[in-house]
Amino acid sequence: MAEETLESKIQYSASAESQKPRQKKVPDFPILEKQNWLIHLHYIRKDYEACKAIIKEQLQETQGLCEYAIYVQALIFRLEGNIQESLELFQTCAILNPQCADNLKQVARSLFLLGKHKAATEVYNEAAKLNQKDWEICHNLGVCYIYLKQFNKAQDQLHNALQLNRHDLTYTMLGKIHLLEGDLDKAIEIYKKAVEFSPENTELLTTLGLLYLQLGVYQKAFEHLGNALTYDPTNYKAILAAGSMMQTHGDFDVALTKYRVVACAVPESPPLWNNIGMCFFGKKKYVAAISCLKRANYLAPFDWKILYNLGLVHLTMQQYASAFHFLSAAINFQPKMGELYMLLAVALTNLEDTENAKRAYAEAVRLDKCNPLVNLNYAVLLYNQGEKKDALAQYQEMEKKVNFLKDNSSLEFDPEMVEMAQKLGAALQVGEALVWTKPVKDPKSKHRISSTGKPAGFQQPLGSNQALGQAMSSAVAYRKLPSGVGGTSQLTKPPSLPLEPEPIVETSEQTREK
Repeated sequence: MAEETLESKIQYSASAESQKPRQKKVPDFPILEKQNWLIHLHYIRKDYEACKAIIKEQLQETQGLCEYAIYVQALIFRLEGNIQESLELFQTCAILNPQCADNLKQVARSLFLLGKHKAATEVYNEAAKLNQKDWEICHNLGVCYIYLKQFNKAQDQLHNALQLNRHDLTYTMLGKIHLLEGDLDKAIEIYKKAVEFSPENTELLTTLGLLYLQLGVYQKAFEHLGNALTYDPTNYKAILAAGSMMQTHGDFDVALTKYRVVACAVPESPPLWNNIGMCFFGKKKYVAAISCLKRANYLAPFDWKILYNLGLVHLTMQQYASAFHFLSAAINFQPKMGELYMLLAVALTNLEDTENAKRAYAEAVRLDKCNPLVNLNYAVLLYNQGEKKDALAQYQEMEKKVNFLKDNSSLEFDPEMVEMAQKLGAALQVGEALVWTKPVKDPKSKHRISSTGKPAGFQQPLGSNQALGQAMSSAVAYRKLPSGVGGTSQLTKPPSLPLEPEPIVETSEQTREK
């Protein structure tokens, strides 16, 4: 009985199984997508030739309707520098799949690379409607607005990007906006937040150190540059900045030792050769200084600081025609800097072109409202030309600037400037009104000027080669400088900060998974 029951159960089970529907066969991949995995594999291996061959085959089979194949083909075109072709292919992808934000992001990026920043912002705004929580869209919109000089909109978009996802690059771009606006304090605050978020990022540490160096806060600058070198001992930017600090304080030999390390990493760096040249200038090795500065000028022919320094060194060597050449070129690139016109006037004075020297001095006085050295040199020229009334007016203007600087800061004045001002004051018979605290008794301070404005006998006119040409080697001599440095530290500036916005972030360059 038990056997019959067991047999009936087995038969029932078999009949039940026979009544179940059979499982369907696994469907094949759609023809449009069947080789996407292979395209992706070759792309990430950077085997672009094989990848393009498979893409061509796939597009022939699908009559050009495979979105992924077109997308990767566009990425390869962009990597090869064919930006316009990549733009057209990405636009095709956007037509095939208009609801995909990635396609619009790539269209916008290609427009950005073609310099069509306004069109790129429009496409990014369309992509933002499809994906409102994509930090990359906000970040790239901010970069586009930077190029369009719409800094307020750029800041809004970059702050939105930080709220969605914090990234070092977004902090960097936000800091650069404040630098472009000339607001160093806000830029420092942004970079401080960036360093708190990413304390081991040597680029952020170096930039923050350079900003402190620019403000003259040497302790904090040294601290951040030291941290950058701790994490990356070969960071040439930090080494170059540290060498610049040492150079500023007159340690030319130590600075040159640092620069030797940098020269191994970036032998074609214009700031490097500029600073090396000014180290030699500080050591009074003028021929070596000119050689290094000319190499820097060869590498960066449009950098006005290098041209300025070349003009300065040639002035010191009394090569006034060469000085005029380089200072004129510097003025073309920096026409709003009064100090350049002052040095140009010094060169013209020594070339005996007094009329153009007066014009240059007048422009320097108009542009520079703080530097008493401009008015002093102009007064010397006018005095030597017999125009005592105008010379007195410039001398009094210089006194006003000096009094203002003494009342509002603790700046120390260059001794050579003080001596020259005392001599001129004595010659103009305003000695009792001098603002200098330490009068210098010099029996030769009162010079006799002949009717032609030239010196009588062995005496030199005020502002001659010795007085003016060498005095100019201190550039802005009223700045507080350590002993032994002269004024060269103002010329040997740290490497220029990279103020230009960087290319848009590359995160969407990776192929999408299908």
